[in-house]
Amino acid sequence: EVSVREAVSKIEHVSGQWIVFGMHDLFVKVEADDDEELTKCVVQDIRSIEGIAETRTLIGAEI
Repeated sequence: EVSVREAVSKIEHVSGQWIVFGMHDLFVKVEADDDEELTKCVVQDIRSIEGIAETRTLIGAEI
């Protein structure tokens, strides 16, 4: 778990991360300028980290 957090912290667009309890282990905040940048960060960078079994992406909107 520590090695996953260290690897995630080195990713360019990651602006925060929190250990959470329950169904998920880690919440990661990614700030991207567009969908392409977000997709690259999640698919190529985050999912390639050893120890990450699954990701779920939630996109926030200001209302």
